[in-house]
Order: sequence, then structure tokens, then C-alpha cells
Amino acid sequence: MSKNNIQTSGFSLAKEKELTGDDFYEVKIFDDVLLAVVCDGVGSAQEGAVAAKRVTAHLINNFQNRPEAWSIEKSIKKSLESINTILYHESMQNYESVEMVTTVAIVVIDGNRVYGANVGDSRVYLYRDHRLNQLSYDHTMNEAGYENVLTNAIGLHDHVEIFYFENNLEKEDILLLCSDGLYNILNEETLSQHLINGAYSLVKKASRLTKDNLPDDTTAIVLDIKETDEISVLKNLNLDIPQSLKINDEIDGFKLVRSLIQNDRTWICRKDDKTYVIKFAPKEALYGENILDAFLKEVSNAKRLENDIFPKFVVPENRTARYYIMSFIEGTNLKSYLKKRHLSVDESLDLAMSLLKMSQFLLKYDLVHGDIKPENIMILEKDAKKIFKIIDLGSITEIYSTISKAGTPSYLAPERFRQGAINEKTEIFSIGVTLFESLTKKYPYGEIEPFQTPTFKQPKLPSKFNNNIPSWYESVLLRSISIDETLRYEHYSNMLFELENPHKVKAFFNKNTPILQRNPLKFYKYGFFILLLLNFYLFLLLTT
Repeated sequence: MSKNNIQTSGFSLAKEKELTGDDFYEVKIFDDVLLAVVCDGVGSAQEGAVAAKRVTAHLINNFQNRPEAWSIEKSIKKSLESINTILYHESMQNYESVEMVTTVAIVVIDGNRVYGANVGDSRVYLYRDHRLNQLSYDHTMNEAGYENVLTNAIGLHDHVEIFYFENNLEKEDILLLCSDGLYNILNEETLSQHLINGAYSLVKKASRLTKDNLPDDTTAIVLDIKETDEISVLKNLNLDIPQSLKINDEIDGFKLVRSLIQNDRTWICRKDDKTYVIKFAPKEALYGENILDAFLKEVSNAKRLENDIFPKFVVPENRTARYYIMSFIEGTNLKSYLKKRHLSVDESLDLAMSLLKMSQFLLKYDLVHGDIKPENIMILEKDAKKIFKIIDLGSITEIYSTISKAGTPSYLAPERFRQGAINEKTEIFSIGVTLFESLTKKYPYGEIEPFQTPTFKQPKLPSKFNNNIPSWYESVLLRSISIDETLRYEHYSNMLFELENPHKVKAFFNKNTPILQRNPLKFYKYGFFILLLLNFYLFLLLTT
């Protein structure tokens, strides 16, 4: 779930007239996974506050750095168990210190699902359809008069009892995490009435009811679910993943004509006398959750990314299997085209404009294509003019991602091989390599094989392979593929501006550029000096 889909608020007040309390809360978002924690320190205010802060920091740090193989449930439970052990043994080793003990309530939101746990009496509520439901469990005594006595808390015992829960989330759900200071003052009806206004409204309401003299520290976090995650919604659909496909198979009225690629998952198909392309989820998605998530991400992108440079995508509402439909493009990809001839300068410029404007469009969604290359560019002929379409939405990923494996080695910027983040500069490099190839049928740094560790040297001048390339365009290409990222265009708009204003392009030279071209004045100065020395040498020879 994107952070833009959840409205978060948090607020805390200390009891009575104290300036600080022993409650602590935090909300963090990692790669669209949201984590929220409320802790209520037990015992002395000082030691309780320390315990609350340490537990919160431990949970956030451990979750952020959790092993990839761990589920969210395992990550939550292991983190709570480890911090309980740490605090308990610290207390046991120093009998003179006050025990560091705290309650905790934690939730993790991933897609449209909430994962949570609590230890002690800090609570988690779910508000849905005008009803408030407690998801957590109070670890307190049941005897009359002892209802507020804790039976369990972080650091209290050598073994911690964790209450764990999960639930699906829906649009307009609201989650409330709070310490006992809040719900001991506000009943469920009052909580429901003020929940919609956020954490501040709840805590201030409790403060007003006690005439600004709260008997206990009071803390609340409110998580308002504005939208549910598209991928999670798609995942919950009961759809088939065909394991074998063959010619003349028919799915939802789409008749398979021929397979486009060897993996047997992308086909030309016909329906109602019209030709389409149909792409199915990989077979492995049936048992590989990561593979399914990647395909669903592609489907989600296909549904929302409408732009003239992409084929038209349709995701049928009443489909019975995991697939989506693309418009059929009667043309060839740029890679195949380059086997016979290269683009003209004007055609390459049109391609550059198309790629940059596509990239700017994706940037509005904080996305990058991730795999710009000739194979992913289709060429159409219209009125004797080439029209370019970008395909393969499966590679699209979030900008600044450091975990994305998208991309093809020969088109990757050097920093991508060093696990650098994917960004505008790395995309500009891929665009530059593609344009270089479109004009020369050559790679500027040679072909790079998968799993190869490349050594980047200065590229040859594209004009050495195609003397029709004007010097200003050559400078644009060289700047876009610079191995020094500080010299590369920083933004798509910078490169686009120079393409639209050739007269403002500053010359860009590399080590292979002849000195006469790089610095004519220096060339003539050196030449004059060398001639002077040569003449002096000849004079000495003649006079001796």
C-alpha cells in the first residue's frame, strides 16, 4: 500500500502537569510497507520512557533489516522476543536498577492486509462500518479490583506472551493504536465519534474531560485507509493460471493464434474478428508469490498507465484467468530493424523525444521504465513517418529503488552494477545507449553479458560510425552516456531542453576526441611550440 493511500496521525500528552511521559510512538514506511508502534512504559517515568523508546527503535530497526525469507508474522514475533530478552536480562544483571518494562502495540500494513501484535494492555482497534472492534488482547488480571494489573509486558518475564493477529483492510477502514490512558477515559462510542478527526482530536478530547489533568500518559496513532492496494486486490481474485497453452485454445472468447515468445506466455489472439496480444501470468506464479506479485504489478501498471507511447492495455473485468490484453502493433521492434539499417538522425531525434516524454510521464507516478532498449521499442509506419511505441511494462519500478533487478547489462549505467539506485540519471544512460545504437548499430561500451563485471572505458565517437551525426547531437549523446554520473544530465528535462534547442548545446568531449576539436587554440599553441623547437634543433645541426 502506498503511503499516499494512508493518512497517518499521532499525538501524545503526559499525565497531570508533567512535561514528559513514559509513552512513546512512531510511524515508519519502508518500501510501501507501513509500521506503527505505541509503547507505554511501566514503573518509574524515567525507566519506563527508556524502555518504551528502546522497544520502538528495536522493532523499527529489526523490521527494516529483516531477512528476506522471514514472513511479517515471524519478523514481528522474533523482534518482540529478542527485545524482551535484552531488557529482562539487563534488569536481572543489575539488581539496583529499576526494571525497564513497557507494553507495546504494533501493526504492519502491507497491501490490503494488516499484521499486528501486542504485549500488555496497549490496544489496537479497527473501525469499520461505524463499528469499533478491538483486534488486540489485554494482558491483565480478570479479578475484580485488579483489572489494570498487568500479567504480561516487554521485560517483565524471561518469556514473553505475544498476542498476534491479522486482518484484511478495506477502503475507509480506520486503525487506532493507543495506550490505556486513552481508552480508560474515552469509551468506545466516544472513540468512534472522534476517530475520524485523527489522533490529536482523540487525545485532546480525553484531556478536556479530565480538565487538562490526565491521570495517565495518553497516546494515540490513527491510520486512515483512503485506498486499498491495487496489487493486493488483484491477488485476492480467484483466477486460474493456465499451465499449458496451445494454438486454438480459447479463454474468455480470446482464441490463441500463435505464440510470440518462446516461454509460451505471450500470444497473438483473435476475438470478434479483431487481433490482440494476450499475456498470461508465468506458470511459476502458481506457487511463487514473488513471481505472482511481479506479474500483478505489471497488470496494475497496465490498468493505470495510459499514454500514447504505450500500446493500449485492457484488463477484462470478467476474466477467468490471470492475463491482460494489449493492442496488436503491426510493426517490428527496433532491435530487428537495426540488423538491416540504422535510423536517420531525424528518426533518432524523434525516438529521443518519445523516450524522454515517456520517462517524464512515468515520473509523475514516481516510476521508471527500468529496461529501455531497442527490443522494447516497436516501430510503426504512418504517413511515411516512424512512430515509436514502448512495450514491456513488467520492468517498470519505483524510482530510487535499490533492489530492482530490471534492466539489460549493455544498457545499464555503471552505478547500477554497484547496486546504485535506479533514477533519472540511470534511465538517461539507457536512453543514450539506445540512441547511440539506433544511429551506429554499435554499443558505446561494447556488449555486456549477464553476470559480467564490465570495465567502462571512454566510448568511441558516434560520428566515427555515422558521419551524418551533427556535432551538437553527438555532444548530447556523449553527455547522456557519460560514465561520470556528475557529467551526465541530471533530469529528463535537461536533456529534452537541449534536444529542442540545438544552438544552446555546449560541446561535450571525452578522451577520444581529437585535441583539434576539443581545443583548437591549445592545438595551435602546442603546434607552434613544437615547430619552434624543431626549427631550433635544425639550426643547431646546421651550425655545428
